[in-house]
Amino acid sequence: MSRKPEILVIFNPISGDINKKPILNDIALEAEIKGFNLKKYKTTGNNDLDKIKNILNDTSFKHVIVVGGDGTLQLAANAIMERNLPLGIIPAGSSNGFASNLNLPTQLSAQIAVTFGNHSIDVDMLSVNGDLCLHISDIGVNAVLIKNYEDSRIRGKLGYALQTLPSLVKSDYPYQFEITINNKKFTKEGIMLAIANAKQFGTGATINPDGELNDGQFEILVFKKMDVIQILQTLKNTPRMDKDFVECFSADKAKITIPKPIEFQIDGEYLGKVSDLDVKILPEKLKVLVNGNKMKYLT
Repeated sequence: MSRKPEILVIFNPISGDINKKPILNDIALEAEIKGFNLKKYKTTGNNDLDKIKNILNDTSFKHVIVVGGDGTLQLAANAIMERNLPLGIIPAGSSNGFASNLNLPTQLSAQIAVTFGNHSIDVDMLSVNGDLCLHISDIGVNAVLIKNYEDSRIRGKLGYALQTLPSLVKSDYPYQFEITINNKKFTKEGIMLAIANAKQFGTGATINPDGELNDGQFEILVFKKMDVIQILQTLKNTPRMDKDFVECFSADKAKITIPKPIEFQIDGEYLGKVSDLDVKILPEKLKVLVNGNKMKYLT
């Protein structure tokens, strides 16, 4: 009797204050219907990456499903990026920025169907100071917001909203940025510099409308000032942002220097203060399962 193919489910039990048990039960039911064995791994924050790699070494899995937010996705991507394993995504975190760029279904049953499907795309990733970035990293005001959010006790979008004003008050902007692309240096000033491999933050704000996940390029966006009208524009799917508000540079590698260390985040995780960033594209490094009926992900 042939052995059933296996799927690994990586889930974060506390992300987004969402009860994962019903989600896992529905995934298990679909696995049974489809004829898969299911193995589950619950993240603990204690050496998760090595533990997941050991599991992957011991068993030949058909693909991996992640139930969680951007942090859990980044963990899984680190574990599987050299294995060419398809990654299925059930967005279930406080921030689901990477998933928001894939036009995944909103209903759980449809999301699960995608994770058991055969439609996938190969997406780029970024290396930022040697750390993996799936969609957006930045320095400046937004990273201050994320730091304050992580220090607070209120999760979800409400937690982000409540930290917005204190973050603006505490931020020491404008900042100076020296950007080097292809041996050309640019000195810019602004409230935030974003390094974007995708279009949207997990909050739904579209800061990089021309971004594509697999074009071999990333965008450096310098936001010059605090402009409420322009910020509201980012809530549209195709915002029209004034050049006096944001300036954009495309690159496949770049170096960024800041005279005074400032706050830094990757994919919604605060990583401290930095004064230098070394960024490069990792072309088509991750295979992601998507909805085969809606293939307009990267346009």
